[in-house]
Order: sequence, then structure tokens, then C-alpha cells
Amino acid sequence: MTLSLKSIPRAVPGNHHEQDLKSGGAWTSLTVWRKSLVLSCHGFTVIDCKGNLVFRVDNYAGRPEEVILMDGSGKPILTICRRKKLRVLADSWRVYEGEVGDSFSSKKPICCVKKHMKTLHPNVSVLAHVYHRSSDKKCAYMIEGSYGRRSCRVLDESRRVVAEIRRKEAVNGGASFGLEVFVLIVRPGFNPNFAMAIVLLLDQMFS
Repeated sequence: MTLSLKSIPRAVPGNHHEQDLKSGGAWTSLTVWRKSLVLSCHGFTVIDCKGNLVFRVDNYAGRPEEVILMDGSGKPILTICRRKKLRVLADSWRVYEGEVGDSFSSKKPICCVKKHMKTLHPNVSVLAHVYHRSSDKKCAYMIEGSYGRRSCRVLDESRRVVAEIRRKEAVNGGASFGLEVFVLIVRPGFNPNFAMAIVLLLDQMFS
């Protein structure tokens, strides 16, 4: 079976907090903590409104060429691999289903993500483009905003917002969460697994 963005199961382990936004639909909201639960590891911990562990990333290097997104039990969901070519100015990444391992050269990626080159196209709001295939001229999704300020939007081909990254607001004037804890909000019908993969991609590009 040929893999694509649409072929990944949309179900995410655990129950998620859903809030109604202006679109009129129920969106999934997850809290993202930029920290691994494993000592001496870099990574991410993602929980739902009930405190259930939904996603995790545990890396033993600061910026590895390969990042594996796992579910709460530690099962690999997606693998993100960085590609560097001397003839290509923009960095690009490939996203694969499951764990790649030794089958990297033979496994077909789900999509290709390219970092926006501001020197060639000085649109300051665009961060990256997502393509179904690396040879595609038209992107499937565009990512805008500022990851450094934790304020990003993922837009589809019709410029509809399908996912957002936002700062997590303190409740009742409490202490600020800073940049290490933020919120990922996903539109119904958009793959939450892939939305979290976008967070990892942006972290690779801009951290």
C-alpha cells in the first residue's frame, strides 16, 4: 500500500481535551513540554487535559539527524530524517511511517518538508512548506509564524488553518510557562500525529 499523509491513522492514544473555536468544530488541544522524561535525553513530552501521556520523544543527542515520534507507550509512530545536499540551499526533511532503521534507503517517505529560504523569498512569516513528494512544485501545507515565540499556524492549500502552536497561558495570573511548555491545537480531520511531527520539524529548523 502506498503511504501518504492521508493514509496515517488519525486516532491518537488517550483522550484529548477538545475546545470549540471560531470554526465551529471541536479541536484537539495538547500540552507540549520541551523535555524528555528520560534523564540525560533531549526530547518532548506531550499530555492531554487529563494528564495522559500521548506522545514522547527521547533523543540521546542535541540535534540528531533522525528523530522518532513515539506514542505514550513508546511505540514508534513517525520518523523524521534530515537530508542535506550540497547543491540545494534549503534544508529538507523526510517523514516516514514507523521506525526507519536500516530500511531508510528502501522505505518510501510520507512527505517532504522544506525550510523556507528567506534570502531567496523574503516573506518573513513563512517558515516551511510540506510536499507530498519532493518533486512536487506546489506544497500541500504551509507553516507560518514564529516558532521562537511559539506562535505558528499550519495552512492547507486553501489557506485554512489546520493546526496551531500557541503559548500556554498561566491560569489566574500564575507564573508564566515560558517557551518550554506550549499548546498544540489540531483541527478535526487533520492528523494529530503529523501535527506533532511538524512541531519536531520546527524545533529542528529553528532551535
